[in-house]
Amino acid sequence: MDFLKNVNLFSYEQYKELAEKLLASGKTTGDMQTPEIIEYTKLNMHRMKRWEKETHIIEPMETFMKSLKEDYLWMVISEAWCGDAANIVPVLQKIAELSPHIELKIVLRDDNPEIMDRYLTNGTRSIPKLICFRKNDSKEIFVWGPRPEALQKILTEAKSKSDFSFEDFKQKIQLWYADNKSIDIQKEILNKFKSGIAENNNS
Repeated sequence: MDFLKNVNLFSYEQYKELAEKLLASGKTTGDMQTPEIIEYTKLNMHRMKRWEKETHIIEPMETFMKSLKEDYLWMVISEAWCGDAANIVPVLQKIAELSPHIELKIVLRDDNPEIMDRYLTNGTRSIPKLICFRKNDSKEIFVWGPRPEALQKILTEAKSKSDFSFEDFKQKIQLWYADNKSIDIQKEILNKFKSGIAENNNS
């Protein structure tokens, strides 16, 4: 994790505070500073607050997180304007809160392109991305993101159509997250975490 030494790492609360402070000045995080992007950020702050209240942690995740014995860093690459991040990052925070062995820190994508480029998705800088490191040896345990597999598949199929409009698709994304209630997020991360620990213990 040496590459994080000179990087600004934000706690979840600091990340929200930064977004709110920038919004008060008519700005948002990242390189894009358009009225549209700033409006997305405003919507996202409401979405995050909703997930903070409504996220229910599934029992297998709670049991596993409370069984952890080693310390881990969850590095999340994000931006306040990202719709997927608004639906996912609060859930990650809720999961991390279950164990004193998890430290969640957020890295801004546009401020850290060299980090983002380590974790591209099909050659793109898609976010959010969760990267889990074991603290005692800096070993990378798993990588997850930028969205649940089922939603990623829906998006990939939609993009293949000639009449695809991402603006129209954004509404479908939000409905999917609301209907799924973070279940896929939790299940996928739980499986990745378990598998990552097992693989590293056996290597």
